[in-house]
Amino acid sequence: MERFVDLIHKKKRDSELSDDEIKQMVEGYCNGSIPDYQMSAMLMAICFTGLNDRELTTLTLAMRDSGSVSDLSPVKGIKVDKHSTGGVGDKTTLIIGPVAAACGIPVAKMSGRGLGFTGGTIDKLESIPGFRTDLSAAEFFQAVQSVGICVNGQTDDLAPADKRIYALRDVTATVDSIPLIAASIMSKKLAAGSDKILLDVTTGNGAFIKDYGQSLALAEKMVAIGTNAGKQTVAQLTSMDEPLGFAIGNNLEVKEAIDALHGNGPDDLRIVCDTLAAHMISLGKEIPLEQAEAEAKSAIESGRAWEVFLSMVEQQGGDVSYMEHPEKLPAAPVTVDYRAKEDGYITSMDSEGFGVTAGLLGAGRSRKDDAVDFSAGIVLRHKINDFVKRGDVLATLHTSKEELADAAAERLDGCYGFSDTETEPVRLIGDVVR
Repeated sequence: MERFVDLIHKKKRDSELSDDEIKQMVEGYCNGSIPDYQMSAMLMAICFTGLNDRELTTLTLAMRDSGSVSDLSPVKGIKVDKHSTGGVGDKTTLIIGPVAAACGIPVAKMSGRGLGFTGGTIDKLESIPGFRTDLSAAEFFQAVQSVGICVNGQTDDLAPADKRIYALRDVTATVDSIPLIAASIMSKKLAAGSDKILLDVTTGNGAFIKDYGQSLALAEKMVAIGTNAGKQTVAQLTSMDEPLGFAIGNNLEVKEAIDALHGNGPDDLRIVCDTLAAHMISLGKEIPLEQAEAEAKSAIESGRAWEVFLSMVEQQGGDVSYMEHPEKLPAAPVTVDYRAKEDGYITSMDSEGFGVTAGLLGAGRSRKDDAVDFSAGIVLRHKINDFVKRGDVLATLHTSKEELADAAAERLDGCYGFSDTETEPVRLIGDVVR
């Protein structure tokens, strides 16, 4: 093997790394023979010079193969995985997973917890009393086979190279590299073992990547990786320029997902979920998107998706009575209305700011070991282009302590923009990359 410093020089000068060099780099970093300071230099070189599709696919597969790769072959049918790049109020998995399963698509999904200003699917599900997200492999397969869907937590041996490399990126200002983001996401998706992959690439002020062009570039990179790895992959861009739906916070979002599974809930949430569910069904059944959209809507209207959701909750140890009567879910002891300070149309909403504010209320965590208040969060009353008068309730804050609500209310003062006239409506659904 060449000295690693020579490979750093090579990439710094924008030369291609061979497949063997990339594999040796990942293996060497994982076994400790390549120190942090040299790997940091390589990551920075990649930030500046990039990776072509071959290099990127090889890096992703090497990261995937650093741990165990799930074998989902015992589960019959075409398994379709779905991944969101993160956002605020994003409870789509709780809705589209049961919709897809109700249409005959096996959904064997591993999800993560929230960190920073974005929520996590696992936190939302664990806000359901008794719900387990630590199923063994045997329990995971049994759940998918009997119910059609299981959403489990990510195991420690899922792409461990990604965990090590991401931790280094986090402290070396290399998090925002498109190739490195793509490799990180896709290494875990490919390790999860599904046959096909749907990527919900969020964009806007409440997404990790806020520029639409950069979001599209990320989508293209991830689809290229999936395709080169032999997995049919589709990416759908969706907007995060305002929170998705009205609820932000764990069991508040579960309640909103229950509404959506009954055919109700906010229009923006329904539109995004209809689109994403149709992509999953289209991939799994290999049918046109229009036909898949009709099947998705039928799964909701007939109640089949709701029944699948209830079965998933029961299969994973959750108390179904809380889903049938969501008013039983623990409620925050303190609720405070946040009111408009002026008349006008709401012309902007800082989605990231709302996510940060929900975290201040207790709904999120700033460190992985922080406790989460499942009942904390925000319920919005108005969205972009709604006209409000001074004193109207814009949002209701849910928390455990009055002082937390006071601090959160101050934070919300900077999250709204107002004008005398309406603005362009939010473009919820963007480009599709195949």
